[in-house]
Amino acid sequence: MSYRTQVITVFGGSGFIGRHLIRRLARSGAQIRIATRNPGKATFLKTAGAVGQIVPFATDCTKDESVARAVQGADIVINLLGVLYERGSQSFQGVHVDAAARIARLAAANGVNRLIQISAIGADANSPSSYARSKAAGEQAVLSAFPAATILRPSIVFGPEDNFFNKFAAMAQKAPALPLIGGGKTRFQPVYVGNLADAVVAALESDDSRGKTYELGGPRVYSFRELLELTQKDIQRHRPLVTIPWNIAESLAGFLEKVPVLAPALTRDQVALLRQDNVVSPTALGFKDLGITELATCEVILPTYLSRFIVGGKYNSLTGNAH
Repeated sequence: MSYRTQVITVFGGSGFIGRHLIRRLARSGAQIRIATRNPGKATFLKTAGAVGQIVPFATDCTKDESVARAVQGADIVINLLGVLYERGSQSFQGVHVDAAARIARLAAANGVNRLIQISAIGADANSPSSYARSKAAGEQAVLSAFPAATILRPSIVFGPEDNFFNKFAAMAQKAPALPLIGGGKTRFQPVYVGNLADAVVAALESDDSRGKTYELGGPRVYSFRELLELTQKDIQRHRPLVTIPWNIAESLAGFLEKVPVLAPALTRDQVALLRQDNVVSPTALGFKDLGITELATCEVILPTYLSRFIVGGKYNSLTGNAH
């Protein structure tokens, strides 16, 4: 399907997932609006398309009139907005529920044809995690306003700018040990950001995806311990993995989330989230239902960007013995 004559508005398009998705959408020739609070931070994406094809669009998702301007005349709306922790005005309720509901409601009111909502595996109204509950509430709000919306729930997303492998690789550079919260038994099914972008495009190309929810995980399930071991292997570091019991992790997170830094190292809500496996349900629709069968593995992709954490660089012959 060609989007050459269509207008696509992408909320949160300048973020990690957005920058990969925008490049794929631009190949189709569509006109793309990147709806963002700070258009200046999205200007780097203009080079992904022809002159004038990609336009950063100043949008305040707390205001109806601002969101309405962003979706007016659009054929497709994609919502990538999400936060991993709460800081100031960036709350789970405000971003995952209120903003999502507003986008869906105004997309419907303006005659938008397709709406894609990026959620997360683990979205559950009964979860002990506020993050997971807000994701579930956001899904419900979107479908209430726009019943034909397609919901995509990825597991943890990895790629050059991810907040998971990069975080632990940086930690392994400086910390004497890495934490295994709850013993490191929590299971994950990491999905490559490029494959997630492919899934968005595939969903748009399929009318059958309207009103459906897909859970998207990579080709392999790993324990938290295995992911930390894989990270250390790729950056040629060998830090001991120390088990942190759940109660101690919660106490530590309670302290760390109060430290006045931009991104807390750990929050109590993240500890609650870690108590649940983050893998695709056996009965859920997934990549295969979108026609995608070739998925990138962590073993292939991680070395392409974690090499920057290797002492002396990946071509340094002495790095194999780094400690």
